[in-house]
Amino acid sequence: MAEAAAIQGTSPSPARRWLRRTGALLAGVPLLAGLLQLPAQPAAADSGRTAPRAAAATGSVSVSVDTLTPSIPGEGDTVTVSGTVTNKGKQAVTDAHVGLSVGPRLTTRSGIDTVARNSGDVRTPVGQEIGGKFTEKFDKLTPGVSRPFSISVPVDELDLGQDGVYQLSVQLTGQTAAQQWEQTLGVQRTFLPWQPDEAETRTKTTVLWPLISDVHVTAETGSNEQQTPVFRDEDLAKEIAPGGRLDRMVSLGKELDVTWVIDPDLLASVDAMTESYEVRGEGDENVTGRNQQLAKRWLAQLQQAVEDKEVVALPFGDPDLASLAHHGTSVAGSLNHLKEATDAAVETVRTILHMTPATDFAWPVSGAVDPSIIKVATSAGADKVIARSDSFRENGGLSYTPSAPRPIGGGTTAVVADARLSTAFQGDMAKASGSTLATQRFLAQSLMLGLQTNKQRSIVVAPQRTPSASQAQTMAEAVKALQNASWSDSQGLAAAAKAKPDPAAQPTVPSAGAYPASLRKQELRRSAFEQIARTQDKLDNFKVILSEADRVVTPFGRALNRAMSASWRGRPADAAIYRSGVETYLDGLIDSVKLIEKSETKLSGRSATIPVTVQNNLVQGVDHLVLRLTSTNPTRLKIDGGAYQEQPVTVSGGHSQSVKFTTSANANGRATVVAQLYTPDGRKYGEPVTFDVKVTEITATVMLVIGGGVLLLVLAGLRMYTQRKRAAAREAAEEEPGAGEESDDAQNPEAAGERPTEEPGSGSPEGASQQPSDPAADTAPESADPSGTGERVDR
Repeated sequence: MAEAAAIQGTSPSPARRWLRRTGALLAGVPLLAGLLQLPAQPAAADSGRTAPRAAAATGSVSVSVDTLTPSIPGEGDTVTVSGTVTNKGKQAVTDAHVGLSVGPRLTTRSGIDTVARNSGDVRTPVGQEIGGKFTEKFDKLTPGVSRPFSISVPVDELDLGQDGVYQLSVQLTGQTAAQQWEQTLGVQRTFLPWQPDEAETRTKTTVLWPLISDVHVTAETGSNEQQTPVFRDEDLAKEIAPGGRLDRMVSLGKELDVTWVIDPDLLASVDAMTESYEVRGEGDENVTGRNQQLAKRWLAQLQQAVEDKEVVALPFGDPDLASLAHHGTSVAGSLNHLKEATDAAVETVRTILHMTPATDFAWPVSGAVDPSIIKVATSAGADKVIARSDSFRENGGLSYTPSAPRPIGGGTTAVVADARLSTAFQGDMAKASGSTLATQRFLAQSLMLGLQTNKQRSIVVAPQRTPSASQAQTMAEAVKALQNASWSDSQGLAAAAKAKPDPAAQPTVPSAGAYPASLRKQELRRSAFEQIARTQDKLDNFKVILSEADRVVTPFGRALNRAMSASWRGRPADAAIYRSGVETYLDGLIDSVKLIEKSETKLSGRSATIPVTVQNNLVQGVDHLVLRLTSTNPTRLKIDGGAYQEQPVTVSGGHSQSVKFTTSANANGRATVVAQLYTPDGRKYGEPVTFDVKVTEITATVMLVIGGGVLLLVLAGLRMYTQRKRAAAREAAEEEPGAGEESDDAQNPEAAGERPTEEPGSGSPEGASQQPSDPAADTAPESADPSGTGERVDR
């Protein structure tokens, strides 16, 4: 059967034809008898068939093509195909072998698509098998068991004719106990691009090599001089580590002639990792980052890789242009962020990579465009938009793929990447079989494109934004093979954009209704841009009071760029958490400068001073603040002679400052006052502080009463002084000689003279003489001696 099959394009010899006919005649006798007795028995294969009968659509045996070398064979080469076959059925397969078949030459790009979609369909004919020694046999395939195979065939045996793309099938044929005839039980189709001689017209091919990642850095920074950045996680360290996605992108791209398309946020994030940085922990505490050496190594490798290469810088953070066009333009200030992101891109790349990138290219997600996206994309200075042919469809009935550049008006050029080539590596490339099939399909499409016409054309390949490590490996293998092919030359993106446009190509931008619904569902909503605008408004109000505004403006400005990133597509919850985190952190900084709460203040007298304290818990000082104290009842209480007074405020970092206001009262009672901070442009800053002032006014009557009381106190003091002086004189007289004849004087009062009358309040009734039997006075006589030094005197 397969072993006896003739090589495609040759005729069997007479002896071989005689043997085949004799065998068919001998086999026909028992077959006829069997048909007469068992009408339900399947007929044997006809001798004229070029392939065994097919089983179910996918077959019971899986055929995997893991390698095909060389990818683009030339004259004198030997094609080697290796892989595995796996019995996925429930019955053992016997008398099995793996063989190769070369199908007819494909003539269209859509024909390649059809073969790729039905690559495992065993019912579709696979062409004539190359038999003989170019097969690998298996006596038995047990269910669930995989067996490797490797077949090498000289190119001369493949009977490849004129230049083009050929279908190469790897099939397993055998039989089972239930179906005891030879049949195709598994097949895998791939492609062989064949053009051994140099093409007369070579296709100019541009391959974009994207270096883009997710958002990793928060708006939070340390309070130290270096402003230590805080990362959301350590995922970026994993990507730049040896074997990681971004590590592979750099090491693979270094060997290729490609145009690097870089998000400056990635550069800034890795550069921040080269110094001290922190990572958010599970709780409130941050964890110290320890991947500085990884970051330095990756940046050094990237600097070498892009040296003397074309580099295109996207706006900082890779903002989602479609989301901005569809939902953000109606929110004031949204387009300003795109302009700021574009300006930041040049400085970031120049500082880190020591080169000036191109910034005149915009790249919407998946190259899908409509008029609003074009308008937004060019609003920040870009005059070239990278689109894709499945969005920018041809409707003029062209039989070939036109060149990439399309003038679309207003001095703008749409650089339309080829959709088939750009999406070739979006599948699962982790398995060798997926990688091999993708590479061969990519090369087949490129060759078929080149064979469409003799016109010189410029073709652009714009792959997915963030290819995995395995996808990057497959891309590199395919691009390297293409750059060695006889039909393609490498070209930069700038040169592709300047190429002569095809006048027959579609120049009209697709309508808004043509934008893919699947992409629209992933966009940032209007509420996202409203939150970004609210945060920006708070930042604008905050920065004007700072002595070192750049310490706040720069990290928050870049964080707001990241909040608009295309990397949030399909992750609305993560995007919302990030935006809220930025706003909450800013609110905390704003609240670090505030007024201290005051309790009720009592005011006695017509005028007094009221202090109000401003606290600054920031590291840096604040300036240009104005503190206004307002009386809600100026009739009762005036501030500096009016309803309010304003005073400038300057507070050093980590300090508080009291500001004093002069007040005057006109009436008793409570008056409410409000303290409020303002920015120089008259906008309120922070929350106001409201407190009551209790006014106790001193009237003329009260002053008379107080004056009378003071006078009485003075008179009382004089009286006390007189009494003390008299008492001291009596004591002195009693101590003189003769004072001891007290009994004679008592018996003869007249001899002693008249006794003085007691002053009222001396302890006995007025005018009464003190008798020996009278009780002692309640209070001892006051001493006239000076007060001791420790005696307290109430005044």
